Amino acid sequence: MKGAAEEGPAGGSILSLGRSKMRAMSFGQGGPYGPGGSQAPQPSTPDWAALADQSAARNRRRKLLFIGGGALATAAVAAIVATAVVSSGHKDNGGGDSAGGLPTPQDLPSESATPEPTFSNVAPPAPPKPLDIISSARRDKAPLSAAGLFPDKRAAKDDRSYTKAASASTTSCSAATQGALGSVLVNNGCRKLLRATFTRDGVAVTIGVAVFDGKAAAEKAKDGYKPNIASLSGGGVPTFCRRTACQSSANAIGRYAYFTISGYTSGKAVTSSDTATLQAGRDVADYTFRRILARGNSQASAEAAAAASATN
Repeated sequence: MKGAAEEGPAGGSILSLGRSKMRAMSFGQGGPYGPGGSQAPQPSTPDWAALADQSAARNRRRKLLFIGGGALATAAVAAIVATAVVSSGHKDNGGGDSAGGLPTPQDLPSESATPEPTFSNVAPPAPPKPLDIISSARRDKAPLSAAGLFPDKRAAKDDRSYTKAASASTTSCSAATQGALGSVLVNNGCRKLLRATFTRDGVAVTIGVAVFDGKAAAEKAKDGYKPNIASLSGGGVPTFCRRTACQSSANAIGRYAYFTISGYTSGKAVTSSDTATLQAGRDVADYTFRRILARGNSQASAEAAAAASATN
């Protein structure tokens, strides 16, 4: 800043600085130009650069204080928030919340009042086996007759079908045999002999089922087989396989031994290479096997149903 010179009260000059007034500086010893006397006196002016530096330093201090205070305030707020979060997620022993926000056991729904189902520790009995039933007269108690054992009008196997011509039953097992088979059956305790005849394309087959008290006797009769079962005529089938060669077979299942004799209704002799009579005998034997097993299945189902009813 520049001031205008004015006359002072003592004739000296003063320098006007704005609105303030300052006296001229006094001179030092050694002449009017100070100790060295080589520099003219200068008017006294403020050190504006120093003042500016001081002001900037003060401003920096204020800013640093403001920033530091703000940081401290932020840290304090963060600490308060963290404390609030922790406090909201975890209470003391009297509270019900856990850190995970899950309800305590006291807050969980109580168990249903409906009683839980109970189960018996006793294992149910094994279902009866059909083969076990038909292996013993003590368990194999269903009615037994030729009509019941051979109820179908036809015996089928694959694409071959045989028409039932006649059936018969007798308690005199030897009466329905020829040759040595009668004595084999009687000696092993045969109780009944059921027969049925099936025919197809001029070939006839008689199946004979011998009934014993147990499986062992039936197996012995099969193993001791000697020809033959007597053929059964009727239903349009004449007497066959009485005085000519025929095919025969023997087998057993459970307490039943079964035998076949097959030949031509015309009386033609069967040769060893004949396939028609051999196939017919096998087909009818297979059909008989399935019928005996079906008898066991039906009785096993009845026993299982009775056992289930008794436990309820």
